[in-house]
Amino acid sequence: MTAIAARKEKGFTLIELVMVIVILGILAAFALPRFADLGGEARLSSIQGALGSVRSANAIAHSQALASDVVNGDITLEGETITMINGYPNASGIVSAAQLSDEFEVTPDPIVDDAAVTVTLGTCSFSYTPAAANDAPTITPVGGQVDGSC
Repeated sequence: MTAIAARKEKGFTLIELVMVIVILGILAAFALPRFADLGGEARLSSIQGALGSVRSANAIAHSQALASDVVNGDITLEGETITMINGYPNASGIVSAAQLSDEFEVTPDPIVDDAAVTVTLGTCSFSYTPAAANDAPTITPVGGQVDGSC
C-alpha cells in the first residue's frame, strides 16, 4: 500500500489529451468559416462607402450648382473645380468631388466626361452615368452588392 501511495500521478493521460485536441478541432471547424473570407466583406464595405461618397458628392455639387445658378459650367468645392453637365457633375467631376482614393479603379481611363464611369474594387463595382437633359445622373450598383457576394 505504501508503494501505491508514494507513486503520485503527475500530468494528463493520453486519453485526456486526445479528447482536448478533438474538442478544439470541433470548435475550430465551426469557427473557421466565420473568419475565413473577411476580404470579400471588406471589399463590399469599401465599395459601398465609395458609392455613398459619390451619392453625397453628387447631391452637394448639385446643391452648389443650384445656389450658384450654374447648369453647365464649373463650380468649386473645397478648392476643387467640378465641371457640371445639366446641373450635375460630369464623369471626371464626380471622381474629384467624391475624392475617391487610388485603391479604386476608375474606368475608362482616361475619363470621357460625357460617358459613364465604373468604379471597381476587386469584384465589386458601381457605375455613374452623367445627367442627361432634364434628368438626374444614374448611379447603379453592380457586381454582387445587392446580395453581398462580392
